[in-house]
Parts: sequence; C-alpha cells; structure tokens
Amino acid sequence: MVDVLVILDGASEPLGDGPTSLELARTPCLDGLARLGAAARWRTVPDGLPPGSEHAIPTLLGWPPSARVDRGALEAAARGIALDRRERAWRVDCPDRGSERRAAAVAGRLAARLPRHRVTRIGGHRLLVCGPAPLPPFPPVPGGLRAWPEGVVPPALLDESCVMIAAAGAAAGVARLMGARVVVRPDADQRAKAAAAEAARGATRVVVHVGAPDEAAHDRDRAKKVRAIERADRELIGPLERLVAERGGTLTVCPDHGCDPSTGDHDAAPVPVVRWAPAGRAGSGTRLTERAVAGMPVTEPAVLRLEEVPA
Repeated sequence: MVDVLVILDGASEPLGDGPTSLELARTPCLDGLARLGAAARWRTVPDGLPPGSEHAIPTLLGWPPSARVDRGALEAAARGIALDRRERAWRVDCPDRGSERRAAAVAGRLAARLPRHRVTRIGGHRLLVCGPAPLPPFPPVPGGLRAWPEGVVPPALLDESCVMIAAAGAAAGVARLMGARVVVRPDADQRAKAAAAEAARGATRVVVHVGAPDEAAHDRDRAKKVRAIERADRELIGPLERLVAERGGTLTVCPDHGCDPSTGDHDAAPVPVVRWAPAGRAGSGTRLTERAVAGMPVTEPAVLRLEEVPA
C-alpha cells in the first residue's frame, strides 16, 4: 500500500464574485476522485505565520512550525549545498520578477561585493547567498533586494519510506531536512513526476509537489494558472490514481496555500482537499474547489484519516 499526496502549490484563491482558477479548470480526474472520495477544508498555514510553502508544506508533512522557517536553509538543502557550522544561507529576491537578465547582472554585482560568500542563481528572480554571518550590506540596486529573514529549520521527523518528488526548491528542501528521500524532477514535466512516483518502490508515502500554479499566480496570469492545474490533472493525477488503484492506499490532493492571480499575493485561507481510496463508493459529490468546501469545518491536516474515506 502507498499513500500519495499531491500538493498543487498556490492553487487555491480567495473567494470573490467570479470563479476561481480551480473552478475554471477542466479537471476530470480530480472530479472523479471527488465523487468517490472525502472532501475537507484544511488549515495549512499556522496562525501568526505568513502564507507560503516554507510554512504550509512542513505542516502537510506533519510538522506545523511555530516560528518562521529559514527559507535560505530550505533552498540550500534542496540543491545539496553543504554549509559548515560557521555559514548560513540566505534566499535573496531581485526586485523585477520578470527579468532573467537583470537577475544575472545582480548576481554578478553581489559576487563582486561579497568575496567571502557564494552567490548562486536558483531560478528566475531568485538568488542564494551562502557564507558567514552576518550578511554584509547589499550593493545599491534600483528597487532594492529582498533577503528573506532567518528562521528555524525543520526537524528530521521522517525517513526514506517517505519520498518527495519535486523541482529543486522549498518543497524539496523541507523534505530533505525532515529526513525524507528526495527525487528532483523539473516542474515543467508532470509525466516525469508520475513516472518517479511509480518507481518509488518500497515507499509507503509519496509526496508530489507541483509548483506551476503558484508561479503563474505570481505572474498574475490566471489563464496560465488554469492551464497548469489542467496539465497536472491530465498528466499527473490520472496516472497516480491508477498507481493507488493497483497498490492500494490513498490519494490526497490539495493546495499548500492560496495565491491570488489578480494581485500575485499568497493567501492563508484554509484550502480544499480531496482524499480518495480505491474502496470508495460514495463520496462528497463535489469538486476540489474553494466554494465547494466553504461550508465545511476547518480541520488540521492530521485530522482527516484513512478511516474517514467512505467505504
């Protein structure tokens, strides 16, 4: 048996007058799971912490943080970057998300200004700075640079019976620091992630992270977000449903947090969840959408257990 969790990063949104991206997306595989599975509404962002994967994903993996999580430590762990006891890692964001060329130029300026530190581009507008603390002042950059605050590091509560399949980023870093086995696959290739899940023999828990909905929402591109959700439904969730049907277990699908494509901002509202088991016969009859679960009680991720799936 294998329990599979699919995290659709940032897929949910605040409810407004119009349809959300989950409502707009054509998701026949998710709709089928919802018809036979159990729907729920989970609180994934602990009270007092800003919404983001660094806080929501540890919660989904069984460790709800009580303080800010160190994003730099996650990014370094995701890429296997070793830090000695005198070093720290800082996630640094360039002011213009859309400019790869600008990020490269800023990385060069940082490397010249910080000779004792290693500066690595980690995709898009993101940089990783590793070296001794404290972090020296940044060179002047129009719009400024944002260094994520230092914080706590997730404890090693898992083992290699849990496998995380994700692109190199926060999800992979959380899982690696918590002790899970990490398989890095590009976020653009959902079929590769499905194949990796199929190959994860011996695992009793498989977590697959899909970052594309969150990235599209940050770019304020609703149509792109809808397409990302539809692609995950078609290329990932369908194959994983067949995997669980063959091996037995459960398949759970949920966002880690919300991200509003009209603003590009994260949202801490509880997220919709569906959990399905092959033995299911009659489920909630609802889709995986924010509106469909709006009247349900809010629970913690650990509350929905296998025995709650309708038989």
